[in-house]
Amino acid sequence: MTSLGRSPDRFRRPKPSGGARLRQWLLHDLPEFRGLRHGPFARAGEKDLRHRWWRVMCLTGVDYFSTLGYQPAIAALAVGVLSPLATLVLVLVTVLGALPVYRRVARESPHGAGSIAMLERLLPHWRGKLLVLTLLGFAMTDFMITMTLSTADATAHLIHNPFMPAGLAGHEVGITLGLLGALGVVFLRGFREAIGLAVLVVGAYLALTAVLILICLIQVLGQPLVIGDWWTAVTTAHGNPVIAVALALLVFPKLALGLSGFETGVAVMPQVRGAARDTEDRPEGRIRGTTRLLSTAAVIMSAFLLTSNFATVLLIPGQEFQPGGQATGRALAYLAHEQVGEGFGTVYDLSTITILWFAGASAMAGLLNLVPRFLPRYGMAPPWARASRPLVLVLLAVAFAVTVAFDADVNAQGGAYATGVLVLISSAAVAVMLSARKQGQRRATVGFALITLVFVYTTVANIVERPDGIRTAGIFIGGLLVISFASRARRSFELHATGVRLAATAVEFRVALEQGPLYLIARDPREQGTLTYREKLAAVTVVHHLPADANVFFLEVVVEDSSEFETELNVHGTTRHGYRVLEVHGPAIPNSIASVLLYLRNITAEVPQMYFGWTEGNPLTNLLRFLVLGAGEIAPVTREILRRAEPDISQRPRVHVG
Repeated sequence: MTSLGRSPDRFRRPKPSGGARLRQWLLHDLPEFRGLRHGPFARAGEKDLRHRWWRVMCLTGVDYFSTLGYQPAIAALAVGVLSPLATLVLVLVTVLGALPVYRRVARESPHGAGSIAMLERLLPHWRGKLLVLTLLGFAMTDFMITMTLSTADATAHLIHNPFMPAGLAGHEVGITLGLLGALGVVFLRGFREAIGLAVLVVGAYLALTAVLILICLIQVLGQPLVIGDWWTAVTTAHGNPVIAVALALLVFPKLALGLSGFETGVAVMPQVRGAARDTEDRPEGRIRGTTRLLSTAAVIMSAFLLTSNFATVLLIPGQEFQPGGQATGRALAYLAHEQVGEGFGTVYDLSTITILWFAGASAMAGLLNLVPRFLPRYGMAPPWARASRPLVLVLLAVAFAVTVAFDADVNAQGGAYATGVLVLISSAAVAVMLSARKQGQRRATVGFALITLVFVYTTVANIVERPDGIRTAGIFIGGLLVISFASRARRSFELHATGVRLAATAVEFRVALEQGPLYLIARDPREQGTLTYREKLAAVTVVHHLPADANVFFLEVVVEDSSEFETELNVHGTTRHGYRVLEVHGPAIPNSIASVLLYLRNITAEVPQMYFGWTEGNPLTNLLRFLVLGAGEIAPVTREILRRAEPDISQRPRVHVG
């Protein structure tokens, strides 16, 4: 007898094992756990959980705005007194080039796949997949180096603060790994927490930076001789203003780090709250919010870049920008200590360290959105790559490896970072140019062509000057290609179909399909004529002794794009030369046949009998044809796919070969 309020032991639900609980925690946002996903960390009812555009801007801004922590010092070291002019060129390229490009990307790819998806649509089949994988490699380079470089720079700011213990020097790698681990913990908790923290970090950093720059500009304006000396230095060192402007144009590629943030801006579009009338095909409210996000971020950043570069060049001695100087990589932090005081300087250091540490959040969000949209759909990643938490752990492991490989050195990672940023922006410019050309928009085509030339020139110039960047990107691309194709080969024996349904043309066959045992004969749709149907039926009847009244259908698979992996199969029905034919279009013949057979078994309650002829040719060659072209060794591969999909042999469709 049990006491009130307690259930008998036999009615208690057994507790899941530790492994089961861990699996449920890791895969909590996969469809079988939380409904359909529409972006990173999405859940059922995700539309109500999205955010106002300015909050998402803060998430992308932790990357974009954090470059103020080191961009003025990089510009001063690269071009000296020309830093404000070179920065003006950067601002013009941002406002007149990158911003129009990505506003159009947001309109044409509103689901977060960005310019990569636009280019995928322009190039079909394996060419498009290889291009996407290459661009994903550059995106991995950009986003991953964003995480490691920014976190390493946060470590540098921490160590250089005068109130920090001197013993921290020499432990850069350990500190950087610790900061990366803390970033990972934030994302393991959830996406909403990451956006909430980003709003606080960006708000505090921009407010403190605005106060600092205002104080510095008042200091500069109060000393007219300082401005006169700077202009004299510009004209004396470079002859005249025209030559100075020309040099500023030439050195612009060195400042390209200031263009980061646009790609992540469109990558996290699914998190932007849209209008009530938005549809999945055309979310107009989300598009408007994202264009506001991009425009506002560009305007804010342009103002801060111009004023900060002007203040740092005029108020900081040139030798302090050199390697080993107090302003190396931290010009604004140097001014905070020198112009306002050690107390404000320390607070500004902490704010800078925080935004640099959290700059990896936008990169992490971009990867959590891009990877599940492409690789699992191509079969080039395991199914769990759609879940956020396992992906966070994998990305953290890669970030740890990159940090150790570069010894947490900011300068050593700069080339790879700039290369990733510029290649992605150049590819986006190419995508919108081709889109405008396809739509017959001549003015837009010419305009985007000019923008493309600017970014291609910048990319090439950066690669020539810093070839280490393209080498690092090559490692990411090569690793991604190897892992992707290994995963594709490993998953080739899975059922690729996300669903199977009878098209309207096949519904009339439903009654015939349910009339007793079901016999299907595989046929190559490229064979023409009534004789082939008659010959195949006669051969199967003789070899396998089919009954005279057998319920026979021919099954034909048309391979349109063998590079696809996941797809929905529509089974069409037709009568050709008096024979009933089921036709299905899919990426691979054996996988499509297996999916259709299991579907027919489920709707008819009959285990289908499938008949094949042996494939001629070398078995190894046929296997390679199957992996690449979706054809090849059909019968044994179909049987193997069915064996893996249905462990119960009594319910498994039968495969006959003769």
